Amino acid sequence: MSASSETQDHRSNQVYGGTAHVSVGSYGSSAAGSGDTPEASGVAPQTGAASGRPRRQLLNTAGGRVLVGLIVPVAMLAAWYVTTAAGLFSPVQLPSPASVWSAADELVHRGELWNHIGISTQRVLLGFGIGGFLGLAVGSLVGLSRIADALFSPTIGAFRAVPSLAWVPLLILWMQIGEDSKVTLIAIGAFFPVFTTVYLALRHVDRNLIEAARAFGLRGLQLLTTVQLPAVVPSIFSGLRLALAQAWLFLVAAELIASSMGLGFLLTDSQYNGRTDRLLLAIVLLAVIGKTSDALLGLVERWAIRRWA
Repeated sequence: MSASSETQDHRSNQVYGGTAHVSVGSYGSSAAGSGDTPEASGVAPQTGAASGRPRRQLLNTAGGRVLVGLIVPVAMLAAWYVTTAAGLFSPVQLPSPASVWSAADELVHRGELWNHIGISTQRVLLGFGIGGFLGLAVGSLVGLSRIADALFSPTIGAFRAVPSLAWVPLLILWMQIGEDSKVTLIAIGAFFPVFTTVYLALRHVDRNLIEAARAFGLRGLQLLTTVQLPAVVPSIFSGLRLALAQAWLFLVAAELIASSMGLGFLLTDSQYNGRTDRLLLAIVLLAVIGKTSDALLGLVERWAIRRWA
């Protein structure tokens, strides 16, 4: 046999031998792996994923989110009860939950509590509606017009920095003591969040979407209501929810204007009379009603996003 044939046979044996070695090694590894426990192979059992699955399912349901959201308020209520029961604060500084409940029951039997809640809710809804509408209109104008942007943006930005209480004496001077001045102050508070979010959102609408709409003959107000505003529905509702929160904040300042009814009046009157139980009651009611109104607006937001966004 020639030297070249011997060399080829030697290389073939090396290749076949190496292949067989790799195959046996792979089979041995797989066989050993199939017989190992998860702990021996270094793979932890998937108990974390299994235990995390119910938590995710709980948060994916409306009832589950409500239950989880109640944990902190219930814990705060329990801490409040324990603190007052232990006598860490005097009743004047921090009355017990039972005292606050008794104050609420007293106002209900006197027919005052529902009147306070009703008049404050009416003022907030009126001011929120007026301020939200004006914020949407002015935000659309300034967001779509470069001339209006240059003309109005600096002035609106300056007025936005004015504190709520600074408007009170001026509104009393202009509108006298009455519902008009209170609703106007709440409308001022609701205007700026809606204006800011709509103004910024409209400046970032996809230009290709606008050009396509113009190609179909849409112009002006029809283009705004058909294409541009539906494109920024999430931003609009973000501004509306901020405006609703601002309206409840401005309510207290508005009811400083010689009010005789309302939750803001209940706050200040309780302060002057040393009724801390009623003061805490007003704070709790503002928190609960404000959160309820925000949740209702959230339902409208979800419907609007499904409808237009």
